[in-house]
Amino acid sequence: MEERDRSGDPVLITEAAPSYDDELAARKRKYMFTMGMRFPCLILAGIFYQTWWLALALLVLSIPLPWVAVLIANDRPPRKSEEANRYQRQHRKIEAAPEPAIEPHQVIDVDAPADGQGTDRPAGG
Repeated sequence: MEERDRSGDPVLITEAAPSYDDELAARKRKYMFTMGMRFPCLILAGIFYQTWWLALALLVLSIPLPWVAVLIANDRPPRKSEEANRYQRQHRKIEAAPEPAIEPHQVIDVDAPADGQGTDRPAGG
């Protein structure tokens, strides 16, 4: 069997976010790149001082670069909105409702007319 070419980097097999150290290193690189653009803009503005509009444009471009660099460096990627995997048990009845073995009970009306018709009240009582 041939041995596969293996590098020292682990393979990402989940959708886990990058580690804090990796994320911080990426943000530092972005900051250094953005701040590194300011110095060349100032140098080019000095070189092109005779073309006033180009020098002014490079100077105006270099002014907000530190602010933009800090905003980009402090910006973390948004967190994933994940729902927690919670256990949900199935609700079961303890017993099934039994079929009535006898017929439904008979309702006796107490407020029946005085003539005795329509009541199940015993006579003489």
